[in-house]
Amino acid sequence: MPTALPEDESSSLLARALADVAEPIEDEAVTARLLDAAAEQFRQIGIKRTTMEEVAKRAGVARITVYRRFANKDALVEQVVRREFRRYFDQFVLDIADAADAAERVEIGFASAMKAIRGNPLIGGMLTVETDSLVHSIVGDGGRTVATIARFVAGQLRREQRAGNVPADVEVDLVAELMVRTSTSFLVTPSEVVDIDDEAQLRSLARLFLVPLIDPANRLK
Repeated sequence: MPTALPEDESSSLLARALADVAEPIEDEAVTARLLDAAAEQFRQIGIKRTTMEEVAKRAGVARITVYRRFANKDALVEQVVRREFRRYFDQFVLDIADAADAAERVEIGFASAMKAIRGNPLIGGMLTVETDSLVHSIVGDGGRTVATIARFVAGQLRREQRAGNVPADVEVDLVAELMVRTSTSFLVTPSEVVDIDDEAQLRSLARLFLVPLIDPANRLK
């Protein structure tokens, strides 16, 4: 059974996992420049064809500078993808702000996630032309990226619990992981049944199968 972390500790873990770069403050600008350069290089020629040397050149730094921050290209790809997800988190909060209740927030959040990720210039492009690279960066990192996103969702659900919108006996960590793994599956594996570009269909899907996860009393009705 999953053990819930206190919100402050969960938030701290999330922040560390999203950043995942323990560097002095004076180096943060260099790291950001490298991530910007890598993202642009990935967009232009793809991940498979990009080399660490090309990223260093685009960023205007020595090759050794890249390797001091990222052990290899897989580590660099992982951090670029995580940063794109982190930007989405901020948009997610805005998207659900006007929802009427927790159920609608789940619906909107699920549809918003699909739309934002599919529409992201980098991640959406990877889903189309380099699915293998994206899947590896998301699920081939020992589960860290999925866990990071799940902690974010769990934090949102915990707020709903404190507000009395979600029953106290709902295991939010488990529910969050199920929601994230459902979203990830639809994103990386094409479906012949669900059109993930159809917002109405996505909301209907969330209403049928995800909302009951936070409403156990109505699950069998």
